[in-house]
Amino acid sequence: MSARCTAAGRLALALIILLACALAAGSWRVYSNTWDEPEHLAAGIELLDRGQYEYDTEHPPLGRVLLALGPYLAGARSFGTPPPNGTQEGIDILYSGGHYWRYLTLARAGVLPFLALLLLATWLWARRLFASQGAALLSVLLLASVPAVLGHAALASLDVAAAATCLLALYALQLWLVSGRLRDAVRFGLAAGLAVGTKFSAVPFIGLALPALALVRAAVGWRDLPGVPRGLPPGVAPGAGALRADPPAAGARSRLLGLALALLATLLPIALAYGPRSPNPAALAVRFNWAVSYLLQERGLDHELGVLLSHLWLPRALRDLINGVVAVKAHNDSGHLSYLLGHVRLMGWWSFYLVALAVKTPIPLLAAGPAGLAWLARDGWRSRNGWALAPAVLAILMLAFASAFSRINIGIRHVLVLYPFLALGAAYVAVRAWRALAAWRTRAAGRNRRLAVVPVAGLLALLLWQLSTLWTAYPDYLPYFNEAVPHPERVLVDSDLDWGQDLRRLELRAAQLRIAQLSLAYRGTADLSREPLPPFVNLAARRPASGWVAIFALARTRAPEDYAWLDAYQPVERVGKSIDLYYIP
Repeated sequence: MSARCTAAGRLALALIILLACALAAGSWRVYSNTWDEPEHLAAGIELLDRGQYEYDTEHPPLGRVLLALGPYLAGARSFGTPPPNGTQEGIDILYSGGHYWRYLTLARAGVLPFLALLLLATWLWARRLFASQGAALLSVLLLASVPAVLGHAALASLDVAAAATCLLALYALQLWLVSGRLRDAVRFGLAAGLAVGTKFSAVPFIGLALPALALVRAAVGWRDLPGVPRGLPPGVAPGAGALRADPPAAGARSRLLGLALALLATLLPIALAYGPRSPNPAALAVRFNWAVSYLLQERGLDHELGVLLSHLWLPRALRDLINGVVAVKAHNDSGHLSYLLGHVRLMGWWSFYLVALAVKTPIPLLAAGPAGLAWLARDGWRSRNGWALAPAVLAILMLAFASAFSRINIGIRHVLVLYPFLALGAAYVAVRAWRALAAWRTRAAGRNRRLAVVPVAGLLALLLWQLSTLWTAYPDYLPYFNEAVPHPERVLVDSDLDWGQDLRRLELRAAQLRIAQLSLAYRGTADLSREPLPPFVNLAARRPASGWVAIFALARTRAPEDYAWLDAYQPVERVGKSIDLYYIP
């Protein structure tokens, strides 16, 4: 591959990343703050301003520091609201000094580096799978056209950051398992530490991926034994994008040494995340003792871990880390009020993420992604290529874990890391289909050659359909549902349709309609007393009202019987994607 082609490919990658960032930024001034943004901002500002980290310790600090850096440099400071709930602190920071939109915009800008990292990590995976730069760029473009990814990249939250750092860690893990080099083990450890320091969902994802990919590598190595046949994928010529067999596996001693180095390297980002700050021994002791006590109440391995921790000395950073992980476990054990297909439940559903993927994914990617992953896995097994096997293994593993164990069913955002693998699968389908059609056209003659244009046009139409979401959904990438869902509010709501983002649109529409009095059913974290709303009252549960009534989808589905009386009326209009506005005589 010439240097000119390489430079052109990297330029194209940079342009795709810039386009994705620009599209995500398009909703910054459209959306009011969503539910989680104030608390993330509060935690980051507290760490930068006071050197403490005590708000909502279910989430680690690395991502939050980047979110808070822009507002902090612009003058945002901590108010010192008592922990552990930092929502009020974040609200006070946002509204302070009349700088609401400045602080919120700067906080949201802190997510764009993670969006760039997510697309870059996808490109790194694709370059291991495809000999063609065009195919690798197609994978990135397909990922950049997923509205859920762009929608959450536009918010000052941790979900895109978690997906990006976890994907990078999984790439580094596979690279080390294939190469066996100690330097790759260190890189994996650093990437894993970065992922864990960004969001604790990386702990089970990476923890399960390590043995799973090691087994894949062992299976590929077993097929290297004499007498086991080897070959290239059928219909793919050597040098034309064929999957190559992995090199021989490293020895057991080298693997163990690499694992030890990786574990040590993992501690470095965690120490940087939790370490350099003013100590608060009393608060730290309370949080750590609570975590140990919670584990001791459990049975089996959890209890044994609690016993071990109660007798073990740990540095401050690790005690904070353990507190955060146990806090997430406690939240998951107690459940979270969730909505799916018209039902509300505390402990979630095993099918939640399957439904979320089915309705929040553009239909072309939904059809081609899983098929491509299966095709990649089959061809990877035949050619003994662990890189081709890994995407399907990881996608199935993470989806199965989330479906089986997660009781916090509040959005597709918790499994955004699946989308890069679906993009790789869809790109593989496109490349193989394009080559098959090109070969057919070469062999065909006369009328048959003209007929070969039809499937080519069909393939291009599917690609255009996928990319069309970039402009048909703009700027409402967050509440996007595919064409199979005419009534999204009957399927999913929390953070998939209504996260409080349309409040600003309601304010603008109320001003246009000159609404003098409003009854409002809102679920979110904005301070309504400091918003430019018309005079309003909170819409009471099960008490019909008259005049102008605005109800958010999240309020309506949290307790459907509370506002069932509104079913007798037709809304005047839908404001944004999530608010029904009524006029009731």
